[in-house]
Amino acid sequence: MNTRRLAEIGIAIALAAVLSLLRVKLPHLLYGGSISLHMLPILMIAVRHGVRAGVLAGTAYGFVNLLLTPYIVHPIQMALDYPVAFGCLGIAALFGRAPLALWRLAAGVGAACALRLVAHVVSGFVYFSDLAPEGTPAWSYSLAYNSSYLIPETLLTLLVGLPLARRFAMRGGLATQPAPETFP
Repeated sequence: MNTRRLAEIGIAIALAAVLSLLRVKLPHLLYGGSISLHMLPILMIAVRHGVRAGVLAGTAYGFVNLLLTPYIVHPIQMALDYPVAFGCLGIAALFGRAPLALWRLAAGVGAACALRLVAHVVSGFVYFSDLAPEGTPAWSYSLAYNSSYLIPETLLTLLVGLPLARRFAMRGGLATQPAPETFP
C-alpha cells in the first residue's frame, strides 16, 4: 500500500470520526445507535481502492469510534460492534468500481451495510438479549433495534453518496481503475 493511499485512508477515518459527532440521536435507542454519515468516507475508500483498503479503513475507524463512543460489556461484543462491524463496510467494492455503474455501487453499499447489521444483530442477541421485552425473541428484538437506525443511516448514506459518486466519476476520481467484473 503506497503513501498516498494510506494518507487517503487516514483522512477518511478522520472525516468519519467528525461525521459521527454530527449525528441524530434517536430517543428510543437507549443503548446506542444513531444516524449519521460516518460510513460514507469509509465506503468511498472501499469503492476507490478496493476491498482490502476498505476493510482496513473500516476496521481502523471501528477502533476510533470505540474511543469516541465506547459501550463495552464484553470483549467479543466490543469486537463485533466496532472493528468487525465497520470492517464489513470494506466489501462495498465487491460489486465493482466502474464509474458508470452506480447501481453496482448501491448494491455494494447495501451488501456492506447488511453485513454490518449482521455483526450488530449477533452482538445484540448474545450480549443484550436480557433487554428484550418479555415474550419477544432475542433475535427479533436485536434485529428490530439495530435496523431502526442502520436502515435509515444506509438510506441517508446512499442519498448523499450516489450523487457524490457520480460527481467523482465525471472527474475521473472515483476509481483509479475499473475493478474486475465480479458479477454479471
